[in-house]
Amino acid sequence: MNILVLYAHPVETSFNAGLHRTIVERLSAAGHAVDDCDLYAENFDPRLTRAERLGYHDQREPTDAVAGYVERLQKAEALVLSFPVWNYGYPAILKGFFDRVFLPGVSFKLVDGKVQPTLHNIGKLAAVTTYGGSRFRAMLMGDPPRKVVKRMLRATIKPGAPVSYLAHYSMNLSTDETRKAFTRKVAVSMDQF
Repeated sequence: MNILVLYAHPVETSFNAGLHRTIVERLSAAGHAVDDCDLYAENFDPRLTRAERLGYHDQREPTDAVAGYVERLQKAEALVLSFPVWNYGYPAILKGFFDRVFLPGVSFKLVDGKVQPTLHNIGKLAAVTTYGGSRFRAMLMGDPPRKVVKRMLRATIKPGAPVSYLAHYSMNLSTDETRKAFTRKVAVSMDQF
């Protein structure tokens, strides 16, 4: 498969960076074509500009500032998100990617004022993430990142496509052992992807 990996973490020595390397290595070793989109390394600008907002519902053009990212998303047959959860949400750079790239005519279309998903080229979705706090605390806050992946993104891609959400909670209390166990879980998941 052609797999787009969206990675969002600014520190190359972080645990998230190690997870990202595992994802890319295992998917590549399994024979997949991996488009590794490191949003920080690519200096992706997450800010939706005034002009982009004013033209939000316009037909997409090859000259759009995010046209290259739109093309990468539309060429993907699967999507893997790799990110930390900060303040019970996505890093701003990943949220900005959703705001600027998941556009009308790209991830959905409006028909008589109703949204119809259009990313049916994506037949598989996975998220690999870490939380500083516990699963219980994330649940108390509604766990927005999990809901976006398991509900909104699931509704945007091919109907019935498998969706997985792998999360290492309580990073603030993690040990080498818990991090290694989670890395093995991610490796197995990518081997079977």
